[in-house]
Amino acid sequence: MTALLLGALGLTLSLVVPGVLASARWPDRAPVAAIVLWQAITLAGILCALGVVLAGPQELIDESGPGKPVGTAALIAALAVATLIIIRLLVSLAGVSYRSRTRRARHRMLVDLLDSAERHGELPAQVPEGLRVLDGPLPFAYCLPGRRPRLVLSEGVLRVLDTAQVAAVIAHEQAHLRYRHALVMESFTAFYRAVPRPLRSRVPLDAVHLLLEMAADDAARARSGAQPLRSALSVLSDAVSPDAPDGMDSAGAARERRRRLDRLDGADSRSAALSVLAATMAVGLLVLPTVILVVPWLDRALTTWPL
Repeated sequence: MTALLLGALGLTLSLVVPGVLASARWPDRAPVAAIVLWQAITLAGILCALGVVLAGPQELIDESGPGKPVGTAALIAALAVATLIIIRLLVSLAGVSYRSRTRRARHRMLVDLLDSAERHGELPAQVPEGLRVLDGPLPFAYCLPGRRPRLVLSEGVLRVLDTAQVAAVIAHEQAHLRYRHALVMESFTAFYRAVPRPLRSRVPLDAVHLLLEMAADDAARARSGAQPLRSALSVLSDAVSPDAPDGMDSAGAARERRRRLDRLDGADSRSAALSVLAATMAVGLLVLPTVILVVPWLDRALTTWPL
């Protein structure tokens, strides 16, 4: 029964919950807490998969009796599958991390070579360390995280935005760097690639990317004000940033920008109560299944497994 319940919970978290949470509007009011909830959903899904693999043999042992060959074989197979799941996740995470850092290193070298240093004088106040300005009329901005981060603006940004708006754009990108948002996206991308295709959904990738943009918007709004950020966002292009989820195109970037603008067009509706509720839900997803299902199963398993 434990394996069945964990399997049902894992499938619900993988196939049902992401669509419901991604279509909800309340995460817009508490983006950081919603990101934590997405992380809890992902981790709980992994733990459910491991729980199904390990609980199944114990239930088979209950039926066949401890010490029988079928129980021992099932236990060995379960441990092998659980190990394979963990290795697959670690390999996926290492691969995503390596590719991201290699891509950023090449990109960093290019923006260093193409930097228009003479345009730095048009920037507001003191030029942030690692800022680069690229020639071109298209107004865009993005950051390259890492040990030597870069904050990239186009010449078009300096042409169409005023000083306050440019400061808001810089504050937004600095928030991405300060709070290590790229690492969050890497973890979700690694999980996405590690999941078998029939169970794979890119909904969490797109939802978390949007929430990270909203979290950076909140940091920029607190630092530069809502109006400069809102007006700057309304004229920036829909160019896809280097750290956007795989498969995102300009249409996806445009949908994200519209939702962020809708959020900024309204009053500041951030909710501490929603943040507490989302955090409580995240803790509950990780703790309750463990206490209700796993602990009783583990107590039975330790007395019946053929160890």
